[in-house]
Amino acid sequence: MDSLRIVPARETKPATTQDTSNSFGLHDTLQYGPRSLAAEVTTSSKIKDRLENWEATQDNLKLQMHRQVFGLHMPMRLLMERKLASHNPHMPVLPQSQSNLHLDILMGRDETLECADFMMPVSEMRQPLDIHADMEKKLRM
Repeated sequence: MDSLRIVPARETKPATTQDTSNSFGLHDTLQYGPRSLAAEVTTSSKIKDRLENWEATQDNLKLQMHRQVFGLHMPMRLLMERKLASHNPHMPVLPQSQSNLHLDILMGRDETLECADFMMPVSEMRQPLDIHADMEKKLRM
């Protein structure tokens, strides 16, 4: 059974040479595999890693609670609706808008404001050039 975790889990600590050393004090490659310095050196902070996983953890918590209260069909239905709402076919010339109101409502983000909601990049302000030519290019006509 999955746990109802409120905050993201801590990242696992990579094995260091002290953990994988043999009787001579050297890294035991045959038993633990080749040594990776990239795994030993962490450049990002632990709080940053946890904040990046915050929304996914909260979403997983809500889906688990729906499963326990309503049954297995409820999270499956929500995930299916999200997948259907996220599919957004558009014409190739017209810019694909980053906001998807239906998906925002399903995810519970309909009452939040982000910078992308009211600040439009200059690339989206341009006028479409030739819709017919771009559709012919897309359909290989």
